[in-house]
Amino acid sequence: MTLTMGDAPELGAHVLLAIDTAIGTTVALGADGQTWVAASDDPRGHAEAIGGLLAAVFGESGIAPDRVSGVVAGVGPGPFTGLRVGIAAAHAFALGRGVPLLPLEGHEAVALETLEQGATAGVRVVQDARRRELFVTEYSGLDWAGIPIRSSGPGLVARADYESVPTEVWPERIPSAALVRLAARRLAAGVPFADDRARYLRAPDVAQPTAPKRVST
Repeated sequence: MTLTMGDAPELGAHVLLAIDTAIGTTVALGADGQTWVAASDDPRGHAEAIGGLLAAVFGESGIAPDRVSGVVAGVGPGPFTGLRVGIAAAHAFALGRGVPLLPLEGHEAVALETLEQGATAGVRVVQDARRRELFVTEYSGLDWAGIPIRSSGPGLVARADYESVPTEVWPERIPSAALVRLAARRLAAGVPFADDRARYLRAPDVAQPTAPKRVST
């Protein structure tokens, strides 16, 4: 587990918790102009990691859980098995505290970090989707509120058909601190959030049978 702290001046009076399990597991807490981030790069074990990461950010920050005013849920794109764990945890915390759920796509946070570092030709976020496929989203820049402008995606592309571009970024994890900043900017600007539907972009590995099997006697 890694634990870091950074600045988040756009938070204002908000106390925001972000949870994302699209790539590994990452949790961020934003309050009083600061963010605390705890992350695990284990590609599985999301359910086992979340509790410890939550304890780490609340313990290190000294912020009481009852101060949280909104919970950011990373809705992908990502794999079915991992993504649903983070969304369920965010739902549970928001419901338990009686605060809004604030769904955001993880690629938007990746694009925000890249664009804030000075990218001028837009950014393409590319993520391993397994099964020889990639999740791809394109952003053209930042809007007036400092929110990435999505030009296409997220979509699923076969690795064999993918053509690399100079503006592409392959994230090692979804930056949950950027999810916190994005949520604060959307709240301040009155910009709507994503719906809370998980962006699997394909059917889950396991599906319910369409009809009961017949048993011969």
